[in-house]
Amino acid sequence: MTLYAVNRHTGEAVYQQITRILEQEIKSSYEAGDYLSTENELAARFSVNRHTIRHAIDELVSAGVVERQHGRGTVVLGAALDYQIGEHTRFTETLESLGKTTNTRIIRKIIVPARGGVARRLNIDNETPVLLLETLRKVDDRPFCVISHFIPVNAYPEIETDYLSGSLHAFFKQTLNISLLRKESLATASMPIGDDASHLQIPNNFPVLRVKSINIDAVSKHPVEYSITRFRADRVQLSFIP
Repeated sequence: MTLYAVNRHTGEAVYQQITRILEQEIKSSYEAGDYLSTENELAARFSVNRHTIRHAIDELVSAGVVERQHGRGTVVLGAALDYQIGEHTRFTETLESLGKTTNTRIIRKIIVPARGGVARRLNIDNETPVLLLETLRKVDDRPFCVISHFIPVNAYPEIETDYLSGSLHAFFKQTLNISLLRKESLATASMPIGDDASHLQIPNNFPVLRVKSINIDAVSKHPVEYSITRFRADRVQLSFIP
């Protein structure tokens, strides 16, 4: 790439100039998955110190243009995925239809008492035991979302004992012969809480899109699952289908 001597007399901070130049170059010359030059190489190119380069790259990370990968460098991200949410939305099927690879990792399975909003949305009594199943979903081997699933454990004990990975809704269909329909989805923006930032590999001050959903048995219409999904806001554009 061309060597640049940044202008220190324009009133625009040096790191902002570098951010602007790199963003223009990424748009014109990079593909998703390409890596930027190292911080040392960029520092030499712009005749600045590494702290200034880090500041410039921080701006690109915050804008969702690039992502730091430990031990590998700074990778250019692709455009946000258009993820449709409707009555029949299924994570694995939806993403694979777009040519993406997906995988699911179980973070934890614990039994907790249903309280407040969980009990109300599942239409069960307070203190009824529910399985809290937390999963990390990856798309093209990169963190995409973390999901907390709340499922009445006495009604569906197979989820605790037999579900190990893959599509949870496919498991319901194949193992329990239950087809799930999405009854409601509510979306808000928020900051990550708990260990979400670590799982999603984002800074603690980077926003997530939080979607609360109720899934019901297609036949009985009884609530089966209440889920809270936290999407990386830089990786997804949500499209709600009536």
